[in-house]
Amino acid sequence: MSAAPGRAPDRKPVLIVLHQELSTPGRVGRLLQERGHPLDVRRPRYGDPLPPTLAAHAGAVIFGGPMSANDPDAFLRREIDWIAVPLAERKPYLGLCLGARMLAKCCGASVQAHPEGRAEIGYYPLVPTEAGRGFAREIGQAWPSHVYHWHREGFTCPAGAEMLATGDDFPTQAIRVGPAAFGLQFHPEVTHAMLCRWTVRAAERLALPGAQDRVRQIEGRYMHDPQMVRWLDAFLDHWLALGDGASSA
Repeated sequence: MSAAPGRAPDRKPVLIVLHQELSTPGRVGRLLQERGHPLDVRRPRYGDPLPPTLAAHAGAVIFGGPMSANDPDAFLRREIDWIAVPLAERKPYLGLCLGARMLAKCCGASVQAHPEGRAEIGYYPLVPTEAGRGFAREIGQAWPSHVYHWHREGFTCPAGAEMLATGDDFPTQAIRVGPAAFGLQFHPEVTHAMLCRWTVRAAERLALPGAQDRVRQIEGRYMHDPQMVRWLDAFLDHWLALGDGASSA
């Protein structure tokens, strides 16, 4: 693919790990491409291998999916174990929803359902911690006040990691492990089309305790998504820059 105007044509690809046949990287994928990074899309669930090193990649993003990080499937175990590669090489890693819980599990934390069976599906408040406020200064952009969720499991903050943001029903919302690995419980990649598709194709989940109905979710998007766009734009610039000079050993 050709590079975006004004961008370097030889930027390394970003590894994109998806979990369903028709899943897309959404807005995250588009913004990475706009920055001149090709997308190396792989679906280990369907037999795609993961690279033994990220030396040829600018970073890696593992996206969400309907499965649990606790499921016994071999591909999930391989993905969780593989996260040790970007951690060891200090390369940019971003885990979104399931990908965040995989990062936590790789680092020895626990993943579990809400004790009362509650879900976060829709827009919910995000509260930065002291470390998170410092990170906002680091990237030059405040956290969004509300973020989009679609999950029924949470995770604990791994030992040695930084808790960057918290929430109500699921207290661990954003973590940083080492210099360049991040786990976000929420979905900054979701486009309007994705929200509409999810709320139609998985409409039965909107009846779960704590979930918001479709109308409230669409209203929430109009209210909160512009702030998310600004944050994600700043975050990705910072995240990609963390790979400069990272070890590929």
